[in-house]
Amino acid sequence: MPRLSISEMTTFHWPFPEDVVEYRAAGIEGIGVWRRKLTEFGEERGAELLREGALAVTSLSYVGGFTGSDGHSYAEALDDARQALQVAAEIQAGCLVVVTGARWRHTRGHARNLVRDALRSIGDAAGEHNLHIAVQPMHRAHASDMTFVNSLDALLDLLHRCDHSQVGMVFDAYHLSQELALCERIGEIVPWVKLVTLSDARELPHSDCQRCLPGEGRLPLKEIVGALETAGYQGFYEMQILSDEHWNSDYYRLLDQCKRAFQALCAPAPSPATSEKPGT
Repeated sequence: MPRLSISEMTTFHWPFPEDVVEYRAAGIEGIGVWRRKLTEFGEERGAELLREGALAVTSLSYVGGFTGSDGHSYAEALDDARQALQVAAEIQAGCLVVVTGARWRHTRGHARNLVRDALRSIGDAAGEHNLHIAVQPMHRAHASDMTFVNSLDALLDLLHRCDHSQVGMVFDAYHLSQELALCERIGEIVPWVKLVTLSDARELPHSDCQRCLPGEGRLPLKEIVGALETAGYQGFYEMQILSDEHWNSDYYRLLDQCKRAFQALCAPAPSPATSEKPGT
């Protein structure tokens, strides 16, 4: 399945080596690596296993918290990001995902400046390794404690302020689905897109863990994928199916469902059936 990747957060209960082996066995080309699983297994061993499995690493998730909202200082968060960059380079990740941190006690302007400076700093380091930094937007309804980048406009404003060639965005269809005229804006934003993550929602999301497979919900994912392709996006699509329902399911079946759902998203629309004329 070309350009399909699965985030390790989808197969939450599998350990890192099982993810690598089973994704490849299922015919999936890419993997979104979760730092927690990789660290538990061992970074050097993990990098070797990824090379042996011949999987494309589409992302390493995640770093951030530059505003201090998670209890770490700015310097500590920046140091952690630089360490993660070394790991991302070792596993040849396509991008390192950033979750900025909440606004916390800062003014909005000061929070933006802190994150802008952090992104420029790690963007410089990323450039040395030919890596990209991808900022993750999250809807304010269920992520205000993790990031102040809660809308597409807020994300674009931050990226313009940062103005760094290595720094872009995660296009998370789940979190951006409530943006007005989203498909119409994709042509404008696709140059910033370093990774696309896909999942569906049966109702308006109120939690980051209400995700379902594409086709099981109400989001216009086929239109979104079509608009991204038309606008020239050439990267991977990473499935992130975060939900108790799927976390407690049969993961072999789940991987097959991910493949089928992605295939349906990428299938061309059927041409209208030709009606037979009377008497023929």
